[in-house]
Amino acid sequence: MRATYKKYILNFKRPSGTSRGVLITKESWFLILENEGKTGIGECGILRSLSIDDRPDYEEKLNWVCENINLEPDLLCEELMEFPSIQFGVEIAFKSLEAQDPFILFPSDFTKGKAAIPINGLVWMGEKSFMKSQISDKIDAGFKCIKLKIGALDFNSELDLLKYIRTEFSSPEIELRVDANGAFAPAEALEKLKQLSKYEIHSIEQPIKQGQFDAMAQLCSKTPIPIALDEELIGLTSVTKKQEMLQIIRPQFLIFKPSLIGGYRGTQQWLDLAEKLNIEWWVTSALESNVGLNAISQWTFTKNSQMPQGLGTGGLYTNNFESPLQVEKGKIKYNPEISWNFTL
Repeated sequence: MRATYKKYILNFKRPSGTSRGVLITKESWFLILENEGKTGIGECGILRSLSIDDRPDYEEKLNWVCENINLEPDLLCEELMEFPSIQFGVEIAFKSLEAQDPFILFPSDFTKGKAAIPINGLVWMGEKSFMKSQISDKIDAGFKCIKLKIGALDFNSELDLLKYIRTEFSSPEIELRVDANGAFAPAEALEKLKQLSKYEIHSIEQPIKQGQFDAMAQLCSKTPIPIALDEELIGLTSVTKKQEMLQIIRPQFLIFKPSLIGGYRGTQQWLDLAEKLNIEWWVTSALESNVGLNAISQWTFTKNSQMPQGLGTGGLYTNNFESPLQVEKGKIKYNPEISWNFTL
């Protein structure tokens, strides 16, 4: 078996604002496996300043993977614990290599085009008028669940946006999720959550920065809005550490981003722990290209979650790969009549 990789820069259609700054490009590395005339394709994608494998020796590790690709996949993944996005890329590439079609990793009614996955419509940070237009577009497109990034604008302006939505649409009509990306200081977080709760918010992601277990535990015990942990999961690789964090914080929800938490294997560990502790969850992509989004979507469908997932990022880029993935009426689907166009 032969393995190679190639870096690919995804370009945003328009600068996309988060609480960590504005994104213009996104880096991915594609791992290509070749064996007996078959090809497997995996995506290794990092988010700068967030992924624990955003480090200078990233490509060195990719080289190591290519040189040691004939190790057992489980052994490879064990060696990649500190590189969750490469771990995921390796898993995708092997699933792709084993499949009859390199892009049908988990055959199901989803890949046959018979079923779709409900997703949230993501509204990016920006000027109030821009955010309002995004909200209107998502609602017109049939989304029943909208997720807003908050924490970058003036907080009162963000409250005005939520008030605007609730004036137009009740909570049974539109489910509202907000993502603070750790923007609130612990001392002010509870008061801000109380103000947000007036607008019937489904959940808030990561209100304070990760790593503050006691402060987050207190917040989860008192919050008027269910709290979903996101960044808090990053960097915890052992099952013991994962369980310890969950037992201390006791969150209402967990959000799984496979590229950031060790691929299918790492995500399944979190999922198993969540279900033992009766914690609900959903899966979110981490700005991957359509290759990574496809791998996450197909796996997510097999888990039979009824909640809207965070899987609608494929249309953000000017140079994404043409694929059968489509978003219609607030759902992501796989149209088998459309062909992939994967060229690097």
